[in-house]
Amino acid sequence: MCRWLAYSGDPVFLDELLFKPEHSLIEQSRSSYSSTTPTNADGYGVGWYGERETPGLYRSIRPAWNDRNLLDLAEQIRSRLFLAHVRAATGTPVQQTNCHPFRHGKWLFVHNGVIREFKKMKRDLVREVSSELYPNIEGTTDSEVMFFLALTLGLEEDPVGAVARMAHLVERVGGEHGVEHPLGMTLGISDGDRVYAIRYASDGQPRTLFHSKDMRALKELNPTVEGLSDDARAVVSEPFGDLSEYWVEIRPSSSVIIDGGGLEIRDFRPHE
Repeated sequence: MCRWLAYSGDPVFLDELLFKPEHSLIEQSRSSYSSTTPTNADGYGVGWYGERETPGLYRSIRPAWNDRNLLDLAEQIRSRLFLAHVRAATGTPVQQTNCHPFRHGKWLFVHNGVIREFKKMKRDLVREVSSELYPNIEGTTDSEVMFFLALTLGLEEDPVGAVARMAHLVERVGGEHGVEHPLGMTLGISDGDRVYAIRYASDGQPRTLFHSKDMRALKELNPTVEGLSDDARAVVSEPFGDLSEYWVEIRPSSSVIIDGGGLEIRDFRPHE
């Protein structure tokens, strides 16, 4: 499966999290510890918020560790909030439009997981996307369909509620097609102000997801850390290094909302 991260805090250069940590996201793209697929080489992407409402987006089908353009960009771009993703394809082509993050207006979306037997369910799911949003679907992944279903179901007004309605829809359609445990997901979503992270699976065993303690805790553990504000927060598919005390596993069937330095955890259940 894939690996992703989301960062919120004072502006930092992207390479501070993408490249520099001991077990950075780029390192995870070739040697993941906790993914079912240790190599995530089917493309990557990063979306970042700057001085404009619409986030920047850079995606490529190359392995993340083998693209010097990414390193050059990451050393020059500073952002207060960004999402990044390395992809391991689950049956759909390796092409740029299938790389995460997906973007619509000010929204960014990344996903690790799967809609099981997606090809069997795809036609019925895509029909549920609003006619206004449907032309914006560019790729062929289950992840992008999930994003546009959530947009159709009210993501821009109620992100967590819209994802709950999307998950309910996927499970209902899966049941109609005889698909057992159709949905597994860890999601990262942002509007440029907040980060929403959701960990859920129909079988109760979702992929791993962690949130950081605030940066003050990390600086107490490692005084050499520089450049990150005390209220900086991150959500990651797997921790960046050996500082296990700094990372908290997000429990299954829950959502996390990061707003500035604040972090709120809620139960998550699919519903109509």
